[in-house]
Amino acid sequence: MSRAFVFPGQGAQAIGMGRDLAEAYPAARAIFEEVDEALGESLSGLIWDGEAEVLQLTQNAQPALMATSLAAMRALEAEGIDVSAASYVAGHSLGEYSALTAAGALSVTDAARLLRLRGRAMQEAVPVGVGAMAAILGLDFDAVTGIAADAAEGEVCAAANDNDPAQVVVSGHKAAVERAAELAKARGAKRALLLPVSAPFHCALMAPAAEAMAEALAEVRIETPRVPVVANVIAEGTDDPARIRTLLVEQVTGAVRWRESVAWMTGQGVSEYWEIGAGKALSGMVRRIEREAATRSVQTAQDAKAAAEALI
Repeated sequence: MSRAFVFPGQGAQAIGMGRDLAEAYPAARAIFEEVDEALGESLSGLIWDGEAEVLQLTQNAQPALMATSLAAMRALEAEGIDVSAASYVAGHSLGEYSALTAAGALSVTDAARLLRLRGRAMQEAVPVGVGAMAAILGLDFDAVTGIAADAAEGEVCAAANDNDPAQVVVSGHKAAVERAAELAKARGAKRALLLPVSAPFHCALMAPAAEAMAEALAEVRIETPRVPVVANVIAEGTDDPARIRTLLVEQVTGAVRWRESVAWMTGQGVSEYWEIGAGKALSGMVRRIEREAATRSVQTAQDAKAAAEALI
């Protein structure tokens, strides 16, 4: 059975995530310690005992989710399962950094610093209140792309996250996104919900953040990953470090093509998807994309042990 390890994106964060892993596995605790050292602060303290509103800030949530995913990966390794047990790795938005780190393309220290910068740059790219995002439920990507174009009216409005066959997120100027939400409902969407996010991610308004990431990534060493990484913006696997560097920059303004990524992996023979880290949102998306796919969540010590037993 061919499997993929997939890594969650922003929105999966929760106070207390990863604590169980750190208590059960020294290697998992070491990940949180390494991230704390890389950032020069106790991010682990915020993750385990802080306030949800502070953890939710983009500059905190992004490295925190990566740390939790890598801690879960270290727990799996302690149980005898390393990344080579997967044919591919993939991550949703910031989760792509977790995937690259799990596959050995990025160091934990570099990933933590890049995600802290990425979070800040994305937040600062657009003044608060200028942009927005909305989830459109019940319409496919092509339909929502057309709605976004019709709603733009000279402003930025784009289909930003193609999550599954009936969930697409639009991003852009607030007024344009609000028009898109109303237009979607008029054209048959089951629901159109404005999302509680602090910036309009994965659209052209993020261009300043893309520039900041291009500068930062130019200074970082990227190794050949041990297994191919399925990149968000092309929805297919690559193991070329130079291409990975370019795609990470494009990812800031480009759409997250998650539905196509899962379909591509399934087409390569993947039938089992392990969600590594906080939450189970990706598992739900995978099952809506590929109904026959098996999913497994690895976010606690018990999950890691169960996963190891399943492979014996």
